Parts: sequence; C-alpha cells; structure tokens
Amino acid sequence: MVINYCMEYFRRNTKKLWVKDVAVGGNAPIVVQSMNNTDTRDIEATLAQIEDLAAAGCEVTRVAVPDQAAADALKAIVERSPLPVIADIHFQAELALQALTSGVAGLRINPGNIGSEQRVKEIAIKALEKGIPIRIGVNSGSLDPEIRDRMGGVNADSMVASVLKFCKMLEQYDFYDICVSIKASDPKLTIDSYRKLSREIDYPLHLGVTEAGTPREGIVRSAVGIGTLLAEGIGDTIRVSLTADPVLEVETAYSILKSLGLRSKGALLISCPTCGRTEVDLQGLAEQVEILLADVREPIKVAVMGCPVNGPGEAREADCGIAGGRNTFSIFRNGKVVEKVSQENALSVLIREIEIARNKYIQAHQEN
Repeated sequence: MVINYCMEYFRRNTKKLWVKDVAVGGNAPIVVQSMNNTDTRDIEATLAQIEDLAAAGCEVTRVAVPDQAAADALKAIVERSPLPVIADIHFQAELALQALTSGVAGLRINPGNIGSEQRVKEIAIKALEKGIPIRIGVNSGSLDPEIRDRMGGVNADSMVASVLKFCKMLEQYDFYDICVSIKASDPKLTIDSYRKLSREIDYPLHLGVTEAGTPREGIVRSAVGIGTLLAEGIGDTIRVSLTADPVLEVETAYSILKSLGLRSKGALLISCPTCGRTEVDLQGLAEQVEILLADVREPIKVAVMGCPVNGPGEAREADCGIAGGRNTFSIFRNGKVVEKVSQENALSVLIREIEIARNKYIQAHQEN
C-alpha cells in the first residue's frame, strides 16, 4: 500500500477524480456526503432538502432514481441544486443512461444488478464521453451470488472479490474515473473489507456503515467503522447513514472528522463527563453551550469543565473555556485565566469569550 504524509497524518494515496467541482481522492480533504430521503419526483421538496444539507456543510448529495418519473425530475434538480448531485440507480440501465444526459455530477451503480454486460458497456462509454465519474457501490447484501457462494458467504474476501470484478467490468471499456464503496451494517466487516480492498486498488474509497440505524446506535456504529478507517489513512469521502434527518448525517460526519483532526469546520466542544466532584449543573451548561456553538463555523475549541482536578488543564488547551466549582468559574483564554465569575454569569461571559475567539480566527485568516 502506498501512503503519503498528508493533513498531519498518514493517508493512503489514491487517484483523484472530480464530482463536478468537488475533488475526491488524492490529497483533497475528506468529502462529506449525504443522501436525500425525499421523493425525487417531488422537485421542490428535494431541492429544499438539498438547501438544508448545503447549509449544514454537505458537499455532495445523492438522490434515488427508482423510476422514470424520478429520472425525468433529475434535470431540473441538477440545474437548481447548490450541491453536486449523484444519481443512485439500481436494475434499470436506461435510467442510468438518461441520468448521464441530465447533467448529474456522478452515478452510483452496482454493475452486477444494472443489467447485461452490454448495458454496463453503454453506461461506461457514455459516462466517459460526458466526463462523469461512477461510484461502484457494493453492500454486504448485494454481492455477486457466484462469488458469495464460492467464497463461503458474506465476508471480507467475497466483498472485495465482488468489487474487483465490477471494477474490471468498467476498466475493460477504458473507464477509470471510479470511486468505490464496500459497506456492511456490521462495522467490523466494514473495516475488514475496506482494509483488504485498500491494498488492491488505488481508486478513491467512499466510506460508510450501511443501515447503521437510528441516531443512538447509528452514530456509534458509524463512528467506530468510519473513524477506525480514517485513523488508518483509509477513505476519501464519507457518508454517515442514519434513520434520521440527513442533516444529522452531515453534522455527525463533521464530528467524526473533527475528532481526528481531519476537517476543521465548526467549533469543537470539550466537556467533562461529570463525577462525584462536580458541584454545578455542568450537563445543563454544556448543553446550552452546544446549542450556541451550532451556528459557529470557525474551528475554535471551547471547554466546559466542572471541577478543579482536570478542568483547568483541559480548558487551557482550548481557545476559551470555563472550569470551576460550586460558586466560582474560572474563565480561560488561550491557556490563561482571565477572569473568575459566579455561576450565574458564567454562560454570558463564556459567550463573550467565544466571540473573541471567533474574531481572532477571522482576523488571522484575513491577514493570511
């Protein structure tokens, strides 16, 4: 496996491709994706949700194209969308061909279920002509049946073998603008499969734990699967799959990236878990701060700590923060105590410090 030192960690070196004006792979930042859960045939509802996703920081979105009416709606959606739109198509090659003429930024197919090899050839030729990349999406539930049965069922070996077969189906027609996903609902199988695949190809990899579940479980499963791979330098674009509003998928994706230092969009809140030493309503205070930080786009670090044991040390690592006991909070700025305030005034003073940190960041980047 070839790796290079990038973005302060070792990252697998991959081919770079473009999804409209968004670079995926190579040394480009990890791209955050989501998928609309609206009815694609409802153009206005789909565009409204894309606007919400864009506002949350989503960089690429995918829409389902299950039938002709959805395919007919694509052109209008693509023309008005603030984000590159990828068409997600299964079984019907004609819909994929139509999508390629509708201006989509990418196509997501499983070559094993899109029809005959002749149809795959037609799609590859048209995508090459249009300069549109294709994501080969293989899930644990959609493996090549012959490979699955021959290789002992659903496992990392059969997952990877299915992907390699589908890659070759496109490569034989000189199509190489390929991104690959190899997802499972089991985070460990997902990790094992991507690890193995990353040693076999240099195409950019789209990470995700498919069908991860509702937010409570799905966020944990996604963080384990996606986070482990990213920490190993594997992955070029991610989608957190939740049974929830897709905006939450985007927010969770950035939380995963921020926790690894891979993207710096938005504020990072540090707060202690509370213990028997905590003598203030730290949970309530931290929740209030979290709400305040939701609209902060600058990558500042804010600490909310509840006792004098670990609190001061953690707060000193933040751009600003508070730490304290029953009656008094210490206000920190860049590692130094600047003020001591009562619990009643702690939030308002912290808000002031957050604004100071934001303005400092903005000023520094304007000068640069």
